Amino acid sequence: MNNLLTRLLTKAVWLKIHLYLALLVGFLFALIGLSGSLNVYRDEIDTFLNPELSIAAPQNKYQSLDKIIASVRAAHPDRYDSWTLEMPRSPHGMMTAWYEKPTETFFEYYAPLMISVNPYTGEIVSSRFWGQTVMTWIVDLHTQLRLDQLGSNTVGVLGLLLVVSCSSGLYLWWPSLKEILNSLKIRSNGGLKLLLLDVHRLLGLLSAGPLIVLAITGTLLSFPSSLEFFTGSTGMEHGQTGRDIVSTAIPNNHPTGLSSATFVAQSVFPKAELRRITTPLGDTGIYRINFRQTSEINQKHPFTTVWVDRWSGQIREVRNPNSFSSGETFATWIWPIHTGEALGPKGRFIWFLSGISLFILYVSGLLRWLFRTNRINDRQAETAIKQALNNGQKVLYRTFSLISRHLLETSQRLTPYVKKGYAAALVWLKHLYLKFQSRHKRLGKDD
Repeated sequence: MNNLLTRLLTKAVWLKIHLYLALLVGFLFALIGLSGSLNVYRDEIDTFLNPELSIAAPQNKYQSLDKIIASVRAAHPDRYDSWTLEMPRSPHGMMTAWYEKPTETFFEYYAPLMISVNPYTGEIVSSRFWGQTVMTWIVDLHTQLRLDQLGSNTVGVLGLLLVVSCSSGLYLWWPSLKEILNSLKIRSNGGLKLLLLDVHRLLGLLSAGPLIVLAITGTLLSFPSSLEFFTGSTGMEHGQTGRDIVSTAIPNNHPTGLSSATFVAQSVFPKAELRRITTPLGDTGIYRINFRQTSEINQKHPFTTVWVDRWSGQIREVRNPNSFSSGETFATWIWPIHTGEALGPKGRFIWFLSGISLFILYVSGLLRWLFRTNRINDRQAETAIKQALNNGQKVLYRTFSLISRHLLETSQRLTPYVKKGYAAALVWLKHLYLKFQSRHKRLGKDD
């Protein structure tokens, strides 16, 4: 038994494990890493690609929730299921109305309708389906490789394999105390082969910790039942809303509106920030109103929830994260840690770099293996890279020249108009000066 363990713990064995993992699933690691980096700034990129989603001149007060939901329903009269209104996270942001199962995408894995509403005017700005925009497509690529439930399970397994890959890489790098400084050096004069090896080792050392955290949290998100089993919790899956509460009141002609239900719910958490309101479905449906308390680490998907009966206007259920067990509290941390929102702007940027590093580690490791197996020549590769850099410089130079020429031509065409404007401005200033001088003389005479 001891001999078997000794053989398994040799660096030669772990080198093969590290190599085979990279060759077999390294590309998927790189793909998930790059898409994850983009997802860190998903909202910002989506707004950049769709400028109409940003409100240039915010007003002082939102329209009432009842008017906003009426506007949404008027635009989509044939959608009878419940709607969820998600509040903007900044004065310039849109309110989003979510419809979970539209008929157009009913049989797809996850493709709700997303309606962006100007909260100040109630105007519907855009209607989009999840998976049919650039960023939601990338989110699906990151979370389930665009393969639905099979892809989600695959991503979870890849997370475990990434932990093994990072751990084996650290074990292979680990030097003696005397060699630790040398192991951190990058040899730039030893050829491309040594340079790639040093970059791969140093980058792997710097990113191993964040990547292991991302891999573990990503696996738990892919297998939420496992997370609930380990934490002894229920209804803590990302996106879950807790228990299904139904109305027991008698339907009447005076149902409680969204604004009134929100007012009632806010009385339980007066200092909390309103995040979502889900409308009732059918006669037994009930309002589900989601808040975020300052003590919650979740920014986008907090867990504070109040259920308000539509017919009686009374509170039926309250979920307060401050009373969660330690296991439930741990479960609430998984999503914000994985997305980086729990770490602040600097932490999000580190997560962004970690995803990119996964791609660089794959490319550098693959090139290193191609060198070792003589599939490519060191000098040939170095020459090819230099040629690519030279070509890139030429492309940049041509682009810069083209832009400069275009700006020059534009400025030449505008010169006559600029001269006319300048002359008109001088005439106007002269007229203003003479008018001021005349008025000054008249005032002097009056005195």
